[in-house]
Amino acid sequence: MTLTPDLLLHGYSIGIFPMAEARDDPDIFWVDPRRRGVIPLEGFRMSRSLARAIRSERMSVSVNRDFAGVVDGCAERDETWINGEIRDLYVALHRLGHAHSIELWDGDDLAGGVYGVALGTAFFGESMFSRRRDASKIALAHLVDRLRRAGFTLFDTQFLTAHLASLGGIEITRAEYHRRLAAALRGAADFTAPSVGSGHDVVQRNTQTS
Repeated sequence: MTLTPDLLLHGYSIGIFPMAEARDDPDIFWVDPRRRGVIPLEGFRMSRSLARAIRSERMSVSVNRDFAGVVDGCAERDETWINGEIRDLYVALHRLGHAHSIELWDGDDLAGGVYGVALGTAFFGESMFSRRRDASKIALAHLVDRLRRAGFTLFDTQFLTAHLASLGGIEITRAEYHRRLAAALRGAADFTAPSVGSGHDVVQRNTQTS
């Protein structure tokens, strides 16, 4: 079966997502984790050091400025599940308005970022990367702030890592995930609607809701 952007979106709508074993592996398989990682949007955990890094605004933030660059940054690590076909599919989803990125810039250099897919009020986080200290954490904080302000209700991280747990991520059962997903797909949210928040505002809003 040929994987198309429409089929990819259908997969997300029923709770599955694609992966490849490695960059050079042409085969793609669907994943349906028994336990799912999510970050509750009102429960993002910001350490004092991360708050300071965000407030410093030593790197500038953009939205959808270089989606392909973010995907490529996520795929450049030694072990990756992003092969050429997956990369092209997500770039196609971005062009269709269903996939989005947050970028961190150090001058003209792409320093880090995060990307994912939006459906209804669900955002499916795919991957993030850093080329500068704290860049992916700062991008994630800006992403959570944007999702909250845009009216999203579910932030799916697929799996729970120790890194995500330190930022407030939790695991839920497959059944609970499907319940939350079904509710989120009944709503509507616009990822591009909020303005890019300042570092001070992002920290303040998170502090008010945590």
